[in-house]
Amino acid sequence: MILTFIGTAGSGKTTLTAEFGEYLRENGYSVSYINLDTGVRKLPYKPDLDVRKDVTAWELMENGLGPNGAIVKSYDILASKVREYTERIRALDGESDYVLIDTPGQMETFLFHEFGVELMEAFPDALGVYLFSPEILRKPADFCFALFFGLMIDLRLGITTVPALSKVDTVNDVSRLRKFLDDVEYLTARLKLEPSTQGLLAHKLCSSLPELAPPTRVLYLSAKTREGFDELETVAYEHYCTCGDLT
Repeated sequence: MILTFIGTAGSGKTTLTAEFGEYLRENGYSVSYINLDTGVRKLPYKPDLDVRKDVTAWELMENGLGPNGAIVKSYDILASKVREYTERIRALDGESDYVLIDTPGQMETFLFHEFGVELMEAFPDALGVYLFSPEILRKPADFCFALFFGLMIDLRLGITTVPALSKVDTVNDVSRLRKFLDDVEYLTARLKLEPSTQGLLAHKLCSSLPELAPPTRVLYLSAKTREGFDELETVAYEHYCTCGDLT
């Protein structure tokens, strides 16, 4: 099973990758880790495949590039090695029960660069886990944005993607957030009351979600407490065995 963790910087991808992998190993599964971040200095897991062996952003910065330019340049270099990485990931998938892919901290690097897109095109059966943090959910339109962005990742990478609220251990009242994330009809009804142009756009978008989005459920995860790990494991199993949808 290939699980690809995707999210913005600070959403907890790397920590969750390490902790979920440890959880799986404790439950008797074999796990391989893949690091695709050229800019990370330290990792809480030992990668079985690490792009930093080919190029690092900080080495490019030493040659005069700025942070953003170095990151983009690093993936320009990696783009020529997509086939090689594909073969190595496929080999790890054959050896391990789970292959956990930790994507770059700068999510746009993976989503908009040909390296990330071409890599995932080789694994259409992979499951994407889109992580977003509680702090971005301030108003009803934010919930619509989070749900729709997961759908956009699905569209861009061509893999089934489940949205996951990370760092739930930092939230005082998760039930309030679940009202908006678990019930699109409730969210749409609330958005209908928003008088702003933003609210109108969000209402139109969320009204179309039931028709556009594949059946899935939002996950609620914490790398600190391991909350939701059992459900993530279940969703991965359901996705790969096709014994049910992801609702």
